[in-house]
Amino acid sequence: MRAGELGAIVRGRDFRRLYATRLTSQLTDGVFQVALAGYVFFSPERQATAGKAAAAFAVTLLPYSALGPFAGVFIDRWQRRQILVWTPVLRAMVVLAVAALVASGRDGAGFFLAVLVVLGVNRFFLSALSAALPHVVRRERLVTANAFSVTSGTVIAFVGGGAGYLLRAVFGGEERGTALILVAGAGMYLAAGAIATLLPRGLLGPYPAEAEALAGRGPGPDAPGVRDALGAVLSGLADGARHIAGRRQAALALGAISFHRFVYGIILMMTLLLCRGHFSDDADEGLATLALMLGVSGAGYFAAALVTPPVVRRISKQAWIALQLAAAAAGMLLLGLPFSETAWTAGAFGLGVVSQGVKLCVDTTLQETIDDAYRGRVFSVYDMLFNTMFAASAALAATWLPADGVASMTLVAVVVAYAAGAAVYWTATVRTPKTVPARD
Repeated sequence: MRAGELGAIVRGRDFRRLYATRLTSQLTDGVFQVALAGYVFFSPERQATAGKAAAAFAVTLLPYSALGPFAGVFIDRWQRRQILVWTPVLRAMVVLAVAALVASGRDGAGFFLAVLVVLGVNRFFLSALSAALPHVVRRERLVTANAFSVTSGTVIAFVGGGAGYLLRAVFGGEERGTALILVAGAGMYLAAGAIATLLPRGLLGPYPAEAEALAGRGPGPDAPGVRDALGAVLSGLADGARHIAGRRQAALALGAISFHRFVYGIILMMTLLLCRGHFSDDADEGLATLALMLGVSGAGYFAAALVTPPVVRRISKQAWIALQLAAAAAGMLLLGLPFSETAWTAGAFGLGVVSQGVKLCVDTTLQETIDDAYRGRVFSVYDMLFNTMFAASAALAATWLPADGVASMTLVAVVVAYAAGAAVYWTATVRTPKTVPARD
C-alpha cells in the first residue's frame, strides 16, 4: 500500500466521513458478536453440546444470508447516505430488545429472530458502504481504498471483539452482564448513524434518472405497493445476475470467493469446536482461546491490506486470488493436521491473510466492472453468496464434526479442495478476456 496514494485518499473529507461511519459500526459489530457468542456458545449456564452450539450458530446465519438480496434493489433506489444514517438507528433499537430478552433469561425464537434482524440489517449497511465507495474515491485508487477501508473495518471489528471480551470480564458472563454489554453496543450504533449525517445527502448516489435509463424503464412517480416491491426485488436480483453474467471476470471472482467461503465455514466450525472441547474444557477458557484465534486472524486481515495492493499491481488480482487459495491449501496441511493450539493459531493468521486478500480483489473487480446503477443489486448477490455459502457449510459441518473438532479426514478434504480451487480458478481466468471498465 503506497503511502502517497493512501494519503491522497485519506485527505478526502467525504472519504473520511464514510470511513468513520464504517469503523464505528464495525467496532460495534465486534462487541455485539462477542456478547452473542458468549451468551449462546460459552455460557456456563447453557452447556449444550458443542455440535448443537455450532448448529445454532449456522441456523442463525442461514436466514439472514437470504435477507441480503432483498436489500440490494433498494440500495439502487434509495439514497445511500440515508441508508447509512437510519440502519444503525434500527439496529440500536433491536439490540436494546435483545438486551431485554437476555436480561430476562430468554433465548428462544424471539431472541434468535431479533438477532436475525440485527445481522440482516448489517448486510444491508455493508452493501451500501461498498456501493458508495466509488463516489468518494477516484477509480484508479479503488484497490488501495478497498484495502484500507474494508480491511481496517474488519480489523476494527476484531478490536471490538476484544473490547466485548473485556466488557464481559468487567460486567460478568451472566445474563445481566451480557445485557449491559448490549446496551453499550446500542449506543455505539447510534453514534455510527450520527457520523453518517455529516455526509452530503446526494453524494453517494444512486441517481434515479440514470438508474431508470440503464434498467430500460422510464421514471416512475408512484412508489410500488408491497407486492410490486417484492417483485422488483426479485427482478432486481435477476438484473444483477444478468449484469454479472455479461462480465465473465466478475463472475469468476464471485465464484472464487463463494468457494472460499464454503471451505472457510468448515474451518471456522472446527475452530469453534476445538476451542470448546480440545484446546480447553472450560467455557471461559474456551472463549478466551477463541478470542485469541480471532485476534490473530484479524492481524492476518491487516497484513493482507498491506500486501495486496503492491502485489496486485505486479501480478494482477486474478493471479493473487489463485496464489492465495493455493497458500491456504499448503497452510492447512502444515499447520492444521497437528491439531495443536499453537499451530492452529498460526494457521488462523494465514487464513486471515487469504480471506481478506481474496475479498479485496473480488470487491475491486466488481467495483471496476459493474455499472453504478447496478452496484447495489450486484453487491446484494455478492452478499447472498458470501454469507449463504458460509452458513451452508457451517450447517453441514455441524452434522459430522466430532464434539472436540478433531477431524483429520475433513481437514485433508479441505486441503485438497483449496488446491483444486486454485487450479480451476487460474485456468478459467487466464482464458477470459479483459473486461471493459464500468460506467459511473
